[in-house]
Amino acid sequence: MKIAVVGTGISGLSIANMLNDEHEVFLFEKESDAGGLIKCDRVNDCLFHKVGGHVFNSRNNNVLEWFWSHFDKDNEFVKATRNAKVFFDNTIIGYPIENYLYLLDKKIVKDVIKELLELQNKPKISPFDYANFEDFLKGTFGQTLYEVYFKPYNLKIWKTDLSTVSMEWLEGKLPMPLLQEIIENNFFRQEESEMVHSTFFYPKENGSQFIVDRLKENLNIFTSNNVIDVQNVSGKLNINDINFDKVIYSGDIRKLPIYFKKLLVENNIEIQYLDTLRSNGTSNLFCETDDSDISWLYIPEPFTKAHRIIYTGNFSETNNRGTNRKTCVVEFSGNVSLEEMHEEIKKLPGNLTPIAHNYEPNSYVIQDYKTRSFINAAKVVLEKNNIFLLGRFAEWEYYNMDKAVEAAFAVRDKINQ
Repeated sequence: MKIAVVGTGISGLSIANMLNDEHEVFLFEKESDAGGLIKCDRVNDCLFHKVGGHVFNSRNNNVLEWFWSHFDKDNEFVKATRNAKVFFDNTIIGYPIENYLYLLDKKIVKDVIKELLELQNKPKISPFDYANFEDFLKGTFGQTLYEVYFKPYNLKIWKTDLSTVSMEWLEGKLPMPLLQEIIENNFFRQEESEMVHSTFFYPKENGSQFIVDRLKENLNIFTSNNVIDVQNVSGKLNINDINFDKVIYSGDIRKLPIYFKKLLVENNIEIQYLDTLRSNGTSNLFCETDDSDISWLYIPEPFTKAHRIIYTGNFSETNNRGTNRKTCVVEFSGNVSLEEMHEEIKKLPGNLTPIAHNYEPNSYVIQDYKTRSFINAAKVVLEKNNIFLLGRFAEWEYYNMDKAVEAAFAVRDKINQ
């Protein structure tokens, strides 16, 4: 078949590689380069992750097998241990915070323990039986930890009322601690090891840009090509005067081509809902920093607009090639001016010196109670017309790299069935 892929982030590049051997695949990218959110730049020969800091690991063996079929794990990647910390009360402590209660103020600790014991005596409830994200956090960690940590941190990232965030969206993304585990971790001072990314793989050279460059090698990509017009020509889907059997759309669902929207309207899908979908951009300040062994530092308190520092200079030594210091990315949710970011980093540890900056208008997607049912209904209609949604912004799912690859498998199987 002749297949079009709209968008060349990790989702578009992955599905194109999965289909390219059996089909004729064309990719269309509105920007001048492929890569989406995982693109990197060299600035003064230091590597700048322009949106976040992208690493790879997975618990899905199919994802692992596919990914490593494209890369030499031993020679092209380094394996690192996740060393996440929390900057709280002007002190760097361990992550997740509930495992390090012994380092907090005694009053906070007493209140947290009291509330956790009270919660233990209440009837057990499944995380996804909570009405919303706010209720889950209070019902799992108690009011005190919610107020001092979970609420301010999540408000920084999502910039939305947490009671409007559905639990369905957060499946697989949430900590599910047992009281016994919290107590044991505080007594025995155990490090967190069960997270998917407690260890991860990272390219020795050029970070996630290396992944982009490898995956795009044998693909037919039309860059600077924003697909806004798709026509139905005798049952084929026409883009730029090329007829396709199928189209995989991994762009922003809010900006669907008019023909796709028309199909949804004809099938009684309420497309006005698209205008209500919420996303946050991120402002990223690339900095030099003092030496440390931290990988991620989370900053919950409201004294600064920054919500985390990603120490990408610790992922691979080649990331710091142009400096005698380490490098990192300070991340802010929303559009924060360069002047504001320069002022904010003065409040943070590490003697940060700015190198470069970037603003990405859309990084984090936020689901409400209707999102998944709407997306699923839209998929049914579009797939009957040989159009497939794939990726963070097309499916409105907060995919990491491994989940994007996993979702691409599902689309591949539908197309090949």
